Amino acid sequence: MRYRWRSRGVVLLSLIAIAVGVPSAGWPRGERAAQILPLQAGLVRGIVKPAAQAVLHAQVQGRISELPYKEGQRFKKGQMLVQLDCDKYRAELAVAVAEHEVKDKMYRNNLELGKLNAVSKVDLETSEAEVKKALAAIQVAEVNVKGCQLTAPFGGRVVSIMVNEHENVFPNDKLISLLDDSSLEIELVLPSSSLSWLKRRSPFTFVVDETRRSYPALVKEIGAEVDVASQTIKVMGMFEKLPQEVLAGMSGTAQFVK
Repeated sequence: MRYRWRSRGVVLLSLIAIAVGVPSAGWPRGERAAQILPLQAGLVRGIVKPAAQAVLHAQVQGRISELPYKEGQRFKKGQMLVQLDCDKYRAELAVAVAEHEVKDKMYRNNLELGKLNAVSKVDLETSEAEVKKALAAIQVAEVNVKGCQLTAPFGGRVVSIMVNEHENVFPNDKLISLLDDSSLEIELVLPSSSLSWLKRRSPFTFVVDETRRSYPALVKEIGAEVDVASQTIKVMGMFEKLPQEVLAGMSGTAQFVK
């Protein structure tokens, strides 16, 4: 009899422990509290992100001849960021252009001979195909020449440079990392239950950890899909006025007033 009551007591305590102390399945330890408690307090953690960022890769093989910008420096859209020695590819382009001229003259000559029935149809079609082939070779050479110089796809700042001048690089090698900080975004992850009151242009304040200052912000976009596992949704915010002292990568806390 004592053993039966003792077993029931152990089962009851186990059930209480599961109900109170054990987190739900699918949540890593500590993550559930971090996601639910901020909702109750109106606080949500966020990260400052640039409007755009990119890593430029080498398009052709060559030696780096110029790297005009250093890490942290600003540049404008279209400015040259990396220059490779392009003598080889310019020479190949000149050869391709010359070959196209020869093939084109032969084709035009065959056209005139064709009017006199002095050339076969096969020879005429072959010379036409040779012209098209030579033109394609020019296009390939032009792509290689264009790949010698990498220009900025947007205005912004240099994050990091992965190569040095005079180094030899190969296609797909990483060269330089960029970001556009002309407008910064605030990435937040909110519980999906917040969709009952959250709207575009909803105001909130964002306290940046690094500056310890509070900045007014607005909801810019609300994600299109709720994450099934965590029941959260991604929200992008924007500063009402871009703060000069805030940099991409900084983190902070968003305060919503419902």
